[in-house]
Formats: sequence, C-alpha cells, structure tokens
Amino acid sequence: MELRRALHAEPEIGLQLPDTQAKVLESLTGLGLDITLGESTTSVVADLDTGRDGPTVLLRGDMDALPLQEDYVSEFQSQRDGVMHACGHDTHVAMLAGAARLLSENRGELTGKVRFMFQPGEEGYHGAKFMIEEGVLDGVDRAFAIHAVTTMPNGLIATKAGPLLASADRFEITVHGEGGHASAPHQCVDPVPAAAATVGALHNIMSRSIDPTMSGVLTVGRIAAGTTNNIIPPDAYLEGTIRTFDEDVRSTIHAHVDRVANGTASAHGCTCSCTIVPGYPVTINNAEQAALTGDVATAILGSERFVFDDQPAFAAEDFSYVLNEVPGAMAMIGVCPDDLTPGTAAPNHSNLMRVNETALSNGVALYAGMALAG
Repeated sequence: MELRRALHAEPEIGLQLPDTQAKVLESLTGLGLDITLGESTTSVVADLDTGRDGPTVLLRGDMDALPLQEDYVSEFQSQRDGVMHACGHDTHVAMLAGAARLLSENRGELTGKVRFMFQPGEEGYHGAKFMIEEGVLDGVDRAFAIHAVTTMPNGLIATKAGPLLASADRFEITVHGEGGHASAPHQCVDPVPAAAATVGALHNIMSRSIDPTMSGVLTVGRIAAGTTNNIIPPDAYLEGTIRTFDEDVRSTIHAHVDRVANGTASAHGCTCSCTIVPGYPVTINNAEQAALTGDVATAILGSERFVFDDQPAFAAEDFSYVLNEVPGAMAMIGVCPDDLTPGTAAPNHSNLMRVNETALSNGVALYAGMALAG
C-alpha cells in the first residue's frame, strides 16, 4: 500500500519514468533478484532464479500514468499537474512488487525462474514492444498479467479464453479542397460538405461492409475545419479510432476506410490524404493459460471470487505483444471502492477514479499462485 500511494502521488507518463523506476528498485532491494534495467526505456526486469529445473514464468505490471488532472482529493493525490494514475497502473506495480517479495521469501517452493516485468509506456507508447526487442521474453515459457477495473466488484478476478481486449488503431483523414470567400462557394471547392459526408460513410462501414456476426467499432472522434464564418477553408480534418477483436476484420476495416475516404472526397470534387496509424493488436488469451488462471484463482481465493467472463472489452492493451509471442493470459481484478457499487464507481481513465486497496492482496496472491503453478 505504501508503494502504491507513493507512485500515485508522483505519476509519470510515457517511456521515461525515472522516479517510478527508482521506487520500484527500492521496493526490490534485498530480495536477491537479478535486475536488468532497460536501455531504450526506464523498464525494470527482475529475475528470481531458483537454480532448479523448471519453466520461466513472466509476471508483468505496467508503470505509467495518464495526462489527466486528478480531481479526487486524498492524502496521496497526484502532486503533478495534469498527470494522474487513472488506469490503476500504480496498483499493478504494487501487486507485482508484493508478489516479488512473497515469492522471494518462499523460493524453496519454486522451480525454474520467475521474471518480473515492470513496464513503462503502456498508455499508447508501445512499451512492451520495446522490452521485447531488448529480450524480456528470452527463455520465457508463459506469461501473466493483471489489470485493475473499478467497475468490477472488489476483489473479484475475471478472465476468458480467446480475445479479451480489442485492437486499437487511429485514422487521420484530411480532405483537400480550394478555399475562398463563403459568399461565393461556386468559386471554391468546399471540403466541409465532403468531410461531413465522409463521417456518415465511414460509420456505414460497420453496418454494410463487415459480417454482422463480427464485432467492431469505428468512431470519428474529432472533426476540424476553418477559422471563421465567412471563409471556406482549403482543408477539413477527421480523426477517429478503429477497434475490433479479429485481425482479419481489422484489416478489412482499414481497406474500407481508405476506399470510403478517397471515394467520398472525389465525389465532392476534392482529394484526400488518409493515414491509418496502427495501435495495439488484439489481446488474445491462450485457452490453457486462461483455464489455469481460473484454477489458481479458485484454489487461492475461492470460487466466489472468480468468474469466466465471455464478453471481451473494446479497451486495448500492449500486453497483446507479449501474448502474441508466448502462451499466457491477462486477468481483471475488481477494485470498486467500498462506499460505491460497481455501476456507480468512476471508471478507469476518469479524473475521479479511485481504487479499493483491500483488493490488492488478492492480486498479489494470484501473481504468486500463477508463478507457483509451474
């Protein structure tokens, strides 16, 4: 709890988290771990090597915060303007560090190696990818991670086999016309009607070009054009997100976005530039590892504290990079505050998000149990 609050009070964003790294290293002092620091990021990899034959199990906790002003007042409220641990990564670090201590103190019960992966840059910076490039998965047999969720009952563990979280890509479309005076549109090529038509046409992709049995979301989140009321601008800009649980559907949507953007612009006498910026892949749990998670959680915490949830979520996670390389699973842990119900708690990424710290002991136990499972 002390580590979690210290991290919460001094959050950092992105791939370079020197203060967070220092706190993690301090928490691991004296545990007899082999520690490797990242070169391209401030990651921490700590190995507990028993010297006995057995698998290498990776346990991961992400460390970065979000660019958000915290408005919930507490004694450990963020001291850094515009930066907040609003996705529970401070709890992930605390649970993983707690598991490192617990397993180090009980290393006689382990075989093989446990690798603790403290990762920066999950919130859009592809931190896991950097760590993989630096060898964090070398020799790893299976991997496991936990994510805190305020909208789940406190202490409840949930997971599923197959797609757990969505891919997340960004598209940017600039419609190019010819600007001029708003009183003489016939002397211009107005990109605004073309951009407006593009919004509707893009949303039609999901209902008319994708198999209705498949899930996906396309949202235009931003549209911008012009500077004042009496000028037809030369350009109009659209930005949005594409999310799905299937890589083939993901590729299909990409192709249709490009087709629709260029075709609609052309129909209005405009041209366009369409760019799709790839984000995280689909987070796919290995079926055997998801089942193992259920077995371990039930054995340690009781059947009432675990549920298989058949519904994936459209949030995205860069633990997907790890799961693309080695068998593994991610589980969710409920951290709803005691004075709220899951349906009323401020969700992850909210400026009012807060967590129930009593759930963290369940996370520590689950991390340790997944390592002990062999």
